[in-house]
Amino acid sequence: MTIKLVIGGYTFSVISAYAPQVGLDKEAKKLFYEDLDEVVRGILNTERLVIGEDFNGHIGATSSGFDDVHGGFGFGERNGGGTSLLDFAKAFELVIANSCFPKKENHMVTFRSSTAKTQIDYLLLRKGDRGLCKDCKVIPSENLTTQHKLLVMDLEIKKDRRKKIVFYRPRIKWGGLTTALSREMGEKLTGMGAWSGNGDADTMWNKAASCIREVASKVFGVSRGNFRGHKGDW
Repeated sequence: MTIKLVIGGYTFSVISAYAPQVGLDKEAKKLFYEDLDEVVRGILNTERLVIGEDFNGHIGATSSGFDDVHGGFGFGERNGGGTSLLDFAKAFELVIANSCFPKKENHMVTFRSSTAKTQIDYLLLRKGDRGLCKDCKVIPSENLTTQHKLLVMDLEIKKDRRKKIVFYRPRIKWGGLTTALSREMGEKLTGMGAWSGNGDADTMWNKAASCIREVASKVFGVSRGNFRGHKGDW
């Protein structure tokens, strides 16, 4: 079963699967991995991938031979089912998250009965996304079923924040207004005929405003448009 989630601008494909039990024949296990291979191959490399499964296999306490996919913190002895899982992870460049963090036994054991305690449930993600995983462990007090414990993984997903380039329009440096400059502006505006004109109020207002902006730009100067904040310019 696969579900796609969009989080923080990234697409996550989350796969949930259930591998054949130990007692079933090799053909059933082969078909399972063939189906799983097909599902994983159908996921784009640009997508984040998370696989959570009951693999019914033991990867063992050590990473011997699989250092690139086994983090070195497992439980128990490796068996055939665990080797199949490690081979699968290696083929798709995945890492087993709950083997990457040193934990106490009760935070590693995912299946516990009156006669056995094992690690058969695993969470996998791409090697390139290993840095997103901050922790992975079993919650001993929480049960998925009577015998399976809840396995959780903490992912830190940072939203891609791209700097926005903000352009500011040039502004007149009105801060330089003094009595002398005010008198100078008044003379220039009178000479331009800013206060006289014909037509309706809007026409006269637009003419006056245009003259004021033109004269003020020459008298006070104009700040550069790409400055953030005032920085004393206006």
